[in-house]
Amino acid sequence: MHDRGRLIVASFLTKDLLIDYREGERHFMWHLTDGDLANNNGGWQWTASVGTDRQPIFRIFDPTLQAARFDPKGAFVRRWLPEMADVPDESIHEPWRMTLETQQRVGCVIGRDYPAPIVDHAEARARALDAFRG
Repeated sequence: MHDRGRLIVASFLTKDLLIDYREGERHFMWHLTDGDLANNNGGWQWTASVGTDRQPIFRIFDPTLQAARFDPKGAFVRRWLPEMADVPDESIHEPWRMTLETQQRVGCVIGRDYPAPIVDHAEARARALDAFRG
């Protein structure tokens, strides 16, 4: 799994969903064939902003912005999510913003062919900041 993907997943789980980093760390270590104990554990701690290098305010990564920056045309997304193959480039990272007509035309109806967002990142970010400040 690409390091950027690991970072985005770790940030989403620990910051957007406020899941204990050890859950993700354990899952990755169990399932990834390239799991390295120090790198995996350290990476999850770094992203979760725990341990010796706490930076809770600076390490809340927006998954949509990360995807747009590092996969602007959606090649990675289309490779691993075939249901997104025909989604227009401008909608590849936020397919839920397509009109229903466009969703039907490209065969990617949100809630049927692809899940709707489970959390609003802006709200989740604010909740995470409150948790770290409190």
